[in-house]
Amino acid sequence: MTGKGGYIYIVSNKNRTVLYIRATADLYNRISEHKESKGSIFAKKYNCIDLLYYEFHSTIEIAIAREKQLKKWSRSWKDQLVKEFNAELRDLYDEVSHLR
Repeated sequence: MTGKGGYIYIVSNKNRTVLYIRATADLYNRISEHKESKGSIFAKKYNCIDLLYYEFHSTIEIAIAREKQLKKWSRSWKDQLVKEFNAELRDLYDEVSHLR
């Protein structure tokens, strides 16, 4: 799952009140940047450092299209998507460590 392709991911803050959705070609490194408060001004402002959800796509273009689609969804739809994938809303960072 490394190399070609792309990921869509959702990170959140400690209280799970904010969702930040993006696409990336390198999920592990991007989430590491969130953990270090690097990158997005929005994610840094709201302390979105916990990985709650991710999907792999065969191309980065498909991942970007999915990102745009999810951003148009209502908050309740996004919450449902995340809870179906990660019912406990735990940080999945360790789960993607094999992508280094």
